[in-house]
Amino acid sequence: DMANNLKDYGSFIPGYRPGERTASYLEQVMARITYVGAGFLAIIAIIPTIVATAMDIPFLIASFYGGTGLLIVVSVALDLVQKIDSHLVMRNYTGLLEADSGQ
Repeated sequence: DMANNLKDYGSFIPGYRPGERTASYLEQVMARITYVGAGFLAIIAIIPTIVATAMDIPFLIASFYGGTGLLIVVSVALDLVQKIDSHLVMRNYTGLLEADSGQ
């Protein structure tokens, strides 16, 4: 599907002919990305157990700071940074628009 979209828009991946080869290449890339992401999530899920065992901390406390909670905190922090950035950009654009309309 993505290979057809690339072909329809006249785009291509250097070194790969549009069509079947591009689709095959994109499937390989997506599989690699999926495996790396799955490995990362597995490591994140195991961190509380490793911390609880290595530091002799109760599992309840270790699980509070790791695993799913960690993913949620990082996701919220990234979303917050993105919103702050967009507000700063909008503030700069309104300043430019006001300066332009005053001439």
